[in-house]
Amino acid sequence: MQKSLFGKYLRVTMVIVLASFIVLGSVMMFVFSQYTKSDKRKLLMQNASSMASITSVVDITNNGAPELLKVFVRTFSLNIDADIFVTDLEGNVLFGAYANSTSNIGANFTPQTKISADIVKCASEGSYTGDGRKNGIYDTPYYVVGVPLYSVAETSSSEAGGENSTRAPIGAVFAAMNAASLTEYQFAALQMFLIAAAAAFILAFVVVGLFSYRLVKPLRQMSAAAKSFGDGDFSIRVPVTSNDEIGQLATAFNNMADSLSGSESMNRSFVANVSHELKTPMTTIAGFIDGILDGTIPPERQSHYLHIVSDEVKRLSRLVRTMLNLSRIDNGELKLRPNDFDISETVLSTVLTFEKSIDEKKIDIRGLDTLQPMQVHGDEDLLHQVVYNLVENAVKFTNTEGYISFNVSDSIDRIVVTIENSGSGIQSDELPLVFEKFYKTDKSRSQDKNGMGLGLYLVRTIIKLHGGDISVSSVVNEYTRFSFYIPKPQEPPKLKYNTGSIPVTVPVEDAVISERPKKEHHGHKDNKEPDQK
Repeated sequence: MQKSLFGKYLRVTMVIVLASFIVLGSVMMFVFSQYTKSDKRKLLMQNASSMASITSVVDITNNGAPELLKVFVRTFSLNIDADIFVTDLEGNVLFGAYANSTSNIGANFTPQTKISADIVKCASEGSYTGDGRKNGIYDTPYYVVGVPLYSVAETSSSEAGGENSTRAPIGAVFAAMNAASLTEYQFAALQMFLIAAAAAFILAFVVVGLFSYRLVKPLRQMSAAAKSFGDGDFSIRVPVTSNDEIGQLATAFNNMADSLSGSESMNRSFVANVSHELKTPMTTIAGFIDGILDGTIPPERQSHYLHIVSDEVKRLSRLVRTMLNLSRIDNGELKLRPNDFDISETVLSTVLTFEKSIDEKKIDIRGLDTLQPMQVHGDEDLLHQVVYNLVENAVKFTNTEGYISFNVSDSIDRIVVTIENSGSGIQSDELPLVFEKFYKTDKSRSQDKNGMGLGLYLVRTIIKLHGGDISVSSVVNEYTRFSFYIPKPQEPPKLKYNTGSIPVTVPVEDAVISERPKKEHHGHKDNKEPDQK
């Protein structure tokens, strides 16, 4: 069974929350237990000391405990819910009250009549503390404290004797509490914590579950959309509901879907257009060839139709060559072979190849006589293709007795070539589309029956490869202007300085190197001048 990201995230989060509660509860219960023991021990010690102070004013060794003192003991015992009893030095229990043991054990409780002399001795010499089963007095776990008991007579004599006098204890006062009482407090605290922890856990489960579902929902939608993409359906989009990383991922996914949809549409259009462009000349070729072979076309007309077949074959050849070039460019297989050449010469030679068409339409050619030699750095064959396609379009769409003007200009960092022709022009809403694959304007479809709509796309692609760009502007029924530029190669800055009477320009790095031997060749200018010339 496939595990979902939602389930994994929810389980891991709940395990972390549960582990946190366990650790927190353990630490809390430990601290609470230690605090409760310390507090109860302190309370027992205070009450035992208070009872010892009250008992010390009465002579209990000879006359026994008066009834009033017993009332005090019972009151203290009930007030703190503890056992309080008084012993002599031999460990005999003289009197006491056992409120805590009675409430916990009941009527079956039997008070102790004898305490270990060692315990009494420890208590009478300072203090005694017993915890749990090791209390030394009870068989069950108790917390026990003991303090010394002094008689009133010994207390008065010690006060009269000053600092050098010592007090002899006559017994001990013990206070005890059943450990079960503390356990009840701890259990009650644990119950409260467990109830709070369970409520918090349920709340955390609901909140984390909702959060996890919202977190995973866009991923599930992306997964479903990706499966649809695999089936060829690119219409599904993922809703963007946040600005976090998930929202950014959804936005990027939708952009990718748009790109895939456009690419798929372009590929289908490409296949349809290529099929159409291949089918038309092949149908023409097949029809004329069949007509010649079966005698439908008479011998005197065969030459005419063979010329048509030849034109269609050339058209097919151009189509295949253009598609191969585009494929090589798109796949990154086409490598530029740059060199320096005169772009003005390329323009002039290209125009001459269309001399027949220009003469037939009586087109006025402008600007060729003013072109200056302009060196560009690029692939001469590819840039010739660029100029050829632009000139071919200009001749094709120029009106009869119209004009085509050419201009090649030199800028700081680029060479700009501009070709303008008169004619019907291009609508403003069609200008951004003229460089797309297989795109033809409405007017060009009627004027150019043999065009494939790949020429300008190829032009822009080649110019982009050279680091340049191309733009188009047009006014309907007036003109269309294409302008592209090729950037100049980066050159190191140069310095000019004079050696004698002849100025010399050298790159900066060469100038720095040539300055080093100046002192060595000082006085030999005559020998250097012929070389510099």
